[in-house]
Amino acid sequence: MKNKEDSEHDMLTEYNFDYSKAKINRFAIKQSPITVTLDADIAEVFKDSEAVNRALRAILLALPNSQFHEKT
Repeated sequence: MKNKEDSEHDMLTEYNFDYSKAKINRFAIKQSPITVTLDADIAEVFKDSEAVNRALRAILLALPNSQFHEKT
């Protein structure tokens, strides 16, 4: 059996893990993001998801009787 000093020297500087065998973390919060594909002309205006979300929230706030008002 190896002693503690020997096992410390056995550490490699880099490890290559095979993530194809990884399993989903069952303790992680179950929240699935929705992916939406934007047309090219729209994607030129909205550079990231934050910009799209801001615009959609503004639209929802402007809509009368929107359930979004109740959540904010």
